[in-house]
Amino acid sequence: MRSIFRNSISIFIISVILMIIIPLPPFFLDLMFIINISISIVILLTTMYIKEALEFSVFPSLLLISTLFRLSLNVSSTRLILTNNGHAGAVIATFGSFVLQGNAVVGFIIFLIIVLVQFIVITKGAERVAEVTARFTLDAMPGKQMAIDADLSSGIITEQEAMQRRKNVQREADFYGAMDGATKFVKGDAIMSIVITFINFIGGVIIGMVQGGDTFTGVLQTYSIATVGDGLVSQIPALLISTATSMIVTRAASESSLNVDLTNQVKSQPVVLIISGVVILSMALIPGFPKIQVIALASLLILLGLSLLRSKADISTEKETDELVQEPVSDEEYFRNIDNIYELIQIDSIAMEVGYSLIPLVDVDGGNFIDRVVLFRRQFAQEMGMVIPSVRLRDNGYLNPNEYVIKIKGEDVAKGEILVDYYLALDPGNLTGEVDGIETIEPAYGIPSRWIKKDKKELAEIYGYTVIDPLSVLVTHLSEVVKTHAHELLSRQDLDQLLNNVRKDNKLLVEEVVPGIISYGNMQKILGNLLKEGIPIRDMETILETISDYGTSVKDTEMLTEYVRQALKRTITRKWSEGGQIRVITLSTDVEKLIINSISKNEKGSYLSIDPELMQKLVTQLIEQINRLKDEIGTPIILTSPFVRGYFRKLLDQFYPKSVVLSFNEIDNSVQIQALGNVAI
Repeated sequence: MRSIFRNSISIFIISVILMIIIPLPPFFLDLMFIINISISIVILLTTMYIKEALEFSVFPSLLLISTLFRLSLNVSSTRLILTNNGHAGAVIATFGSFVLQGNAVVGFIIFLIIVLVQFIVITKGAERVAEVTARFTLDAMPGKQMAIDADLSSGIITEQEAMQRRKNVQREADFYGAMDGATKFVKGDAIMSIVITFINFIGGVIIGMVQGGDTFTGVLQTYSIATVGDGLVSQIPALLISTATSMIVTRAASESSLNVDLTNQVKSQPVVLIISGVVILSMALIPGFPKIQVIALASLLILLGLSLLRSKADISTEKETDELVQEPVSDEEYFRNIDNIYELIQIDSIAMEVGYSLIPLVDVDGGNFIDRVVLFRRQFAQEMGMVIPSVRLRDNGYLNPNEYVIKIKGEDVAKGEILVDYYLALDPGNLTGEVDGIETIEPAYGIPSRWIKKDKKELAEIYGYTVIDPLSVLVTHLSEVVKTHAHELLSRQDLDQLLNNVRKDNKLLVEEVVPGIISYGNMQKILGNLLKEGIPIRDMETILETISDYGTSVKDTEMLTEYVRQALKRTITRKWSEGGQIRVITLSTDVEKLIINSISKNEKGSYLSIDPELMQKLVTQLIEQINRLKDEIGTPIILTSPFVRGYFRKLLDQFYPKSVVLSFNEIDNSVQIQALGNVAI
């Protein structure tokens, strides 16, 4: 059935073109005129009931077909008028007689008015609106595309939704571009109707006088009826199509069909109806004005406005009554709904709870805590290649007034105290004097410090203290906690967004690796291993390429992590080197052999099984080396062979988690390695 309908459309278009050449009998021409009027009514009503223009995207092509159909009927009717003594069917005769009413001059004037209204007002306006809309739609395309990309990057929409929105943007631009050209058909049709009308009348009069042998009055009567009837029977559908064109190009910011939008928006302003009714009623005071019509219309508007105003007041009263009458629901009643219980088990990735004295410090209106967190999120993304989730802020009445707690996935991981009206003065170790204050420990780095009053800030800076405001203390502590636990915050959803970001430029690589070579879960573990040791994951393409190279033969995520680290050696070198060199503590050959010989394997992987006494001696000597070199090395870096690095890092993590363990293969050749200490048994 569907194929038959599609083929009938093609046959119809071919028939329309043939009607320009093939003469039509009056009966068949009447049928075509009625079909033309019906099609025009359907098109107009369709444009009124659609919500947006793209719902009727075939309209530009339909506009061309209807215009061509109308012109072919004009040619056929002109042929009958000129060859059949002005008789071209019942439809044309009826329209001509109805409009002329026995007066040819008045009939022609009415016909010209209809043509000029369509040409100057409707068609010209629709053409201008279509032209402007097409230009602005094309200009707005880059901004819309950027907005779609931003929503996709932030995870607001999925890849499929983004593709659909991009397709809609392209379709919208194509539609309004086509409409800009299609309106020219309507304009040309209006001009051609005027030309055909004059051809029918002048040609008919000449033919009637020369060939018909009738009187001039009879010829004028016959051909004026035929001319006006033919003009009207074509101009009425043309007027409907022009109105539909104007309707579809002016549909903007609509949420529903024209009927619904118009009704709702007029009903929403009852005062406007009342004022309009009063103004119209005042016209009854003008001498000679028809008072009955004015009073009737004014009364209708005023009554309608009062009725709508009363309805709005009743709805507002019902809402207020419902809010007042609604009784508070008890916890037992509330949690009878099982969906409400799920609210209790939701966990925020990052949360911070503060005592009541710290509320002004983190309040959106009172401070710039949120702005500082946003700035840190941007810096962390640029440095580490990961976007941290939002921080949920809560006040906690069980905390001390100056206390705060930082939670990761619902559990406390750090806490501290802040004196809002004080400054924190850090002791860098080279003070020239002391300033009075409340001794404490800086929460982020564990540096000895003291809280000082604001009037002693300048004196503390003179003595060599590093002075920090309370908000900076809070944000710094939060940022260090986030950096430490970044590997826990990386979720599967975050991984999917990172892969989507790479997929924009290198779709083939992503599809080859995930999940072809490695699963999402193992990919998440590798990135988590990198983040746990402070290795940025910005270079996702290098990470994926390395997994692609080794992932087919190596299934152990720990080993794959080592290969990825070696591929990221420029990044690692830049992070830990300084001035073209990197200062490290090395392991002796005996220590590395001991670690290699202590590696045990089972079905779950490999692990280090070393004698506790030897482990204690090894860790003790390493910590002694670190303490001896702490003034020369800010962050202790232990350099090992590639095979030992991962096992030694896990061993050391239990005793000295802040240390950095690198292998020789992870350091770029352009950097000089300076060994300041050696660990031996």
